Amino acid sequence: MAFGRFQDFLSGLVKVQRGLFFTSSEEASIDELVEKLMGTVGEVSGIVTARQVLDHYAELDDEQKLAFFQDLEQNFNANQAMVKLAFDVYDSDPSSANLNKLSKAAEPQRHELLRRLNSTPDATHDLVSMRTDLLKNLREHPELKAVDEDFVRLFSSWFGRGFLVLQTVNWSTSAAILERIIRYEAVHEIKDWDDLRSRIDPPNRRCFAFFHPALIDEPLIFVEVALTKEIPSSINSILEDKGVGVVDSSEYNTATFYSISNCQPGLKNISFGNFLIKQVVQELQGEFPSIKTFVTLSPIPGLQRWLDTASEEELPELAELKELVNQVPKNAESIEEHSEYIRKAVLNYLLQAKKGKYPTDPVARFHLGNGASVHQLNTSADLSEKGLNQSRGTMVNYLYDLNSIETNHEHYAMEGDIEFNDKLKSLLIKS
Repeated sequence: MAFGRFQDFLSGLVKVQRGLFFTSSEEASIDELVEKLMGTVGEVSGIVTARQVLDHYAELDDEQKLAFFQDLEQNFNANQAMVKLAFDVYDSDPSSANLNKLSKAAEPQRHELLRRLNSTPDATHDLVSMRTDLLKNLREHPELKAVDEDFVRLFSSWFGRGFLVLQTVNWSTSAAILERIIRYEAVHEIKDWDDLRSRIDPPNRRCFAFFHPALIDEPLIFVEVALTKEIPSSINSILEDKGVGVVDSSEYNTATFYSISNCQPGLKNISFGNFLIKQVVQELQGEFPSIKTFVTLSPIPGLQRWLDTASEEELPELAELKELVNQVPKNAESIEEHSEYIRKAVLNYLLQAKKGKYPTDPVARFHLGNGASVHQLNTSADLSEKGLNQSRGTMVNYLYDLNSIETNHEHYAMEGDIEFNDKLKSLLIKS
């Protein structure tokens, strides 16, 4: 509340003061405004100029935004002479004080520019949107990666765990937030308001989201949870359950995270999921002591791409298995008939398809990196068009065993080791 009042005060101050400066973005180019911002000493003038820069940036077309980022990459680096001087001093006397001076000298000017931009009200939202634009240019302009790394470095600090606020999203939550939940759902589309209500209102459903005080009514990431008496093996069993029947909450023994959605593209690679899952587990344990099992029901978005890709390094048995699975028609009857082949392909994909030492599949990488293990493979779990096309209708339960999360995480982080249920061992193709 106090933060909101202070932001309102600053917003009012900016409105009053900005008329004393440039009254229209047409009176100064964005380069001139940036130069002025970097040269300001007065706090109020800096806040006003920062708002003018951000407003001007929002009016740029795609080509002009690219030019802005290129300017940041070329002209807002550290001063080479100052870096060399600081390094020479540190090299002759490697003290902590001289190391700090070297670190300060080596910091790109972009950092200070972004910090100054963030001083004005609502700037954090604008800077997150700015990075969304930057990410769109990275593929064709890899030289901008250094600029993106600076955004990530600062955002990692600004969106640190201590600033995140966990909220339960339910039917009494503000309409503005609920509308965003519908829009941002990235795993299983929310068709309408009734569909949303069926996911957050019944007694056996929960939805939790992380918020940041600088982004009003904007969830950063949210998770939808189903409370059940057993581990679910299909998404329809969750989405079609409207929670009408009265159930004693003490009978729930399983919490299933069936949809986790990152909401802000501009915060890509800023990790929230690990914190979210751990805190949600704590919340659920406090409310439902009977729940001892925490699992996901997760898609396998990279499976079909892997099935379609051949590699000379693959074992002959694995290549044959992929070819066999690719011949299975994408319908429920055929999938059920060949379920053992599909499950075998899925396990070997999750355990053996790697980027470096970590899994290729992004969802697997997320959960296994958080300390989960591969627990159960479910064919005919998602027979939607999307589910059939990306994973032959198969989904996986990742298990968050509270007694082994930290050990699993350490083994995964250090060696890329993946823990999986012993009952699945017969499906593994070994070299």
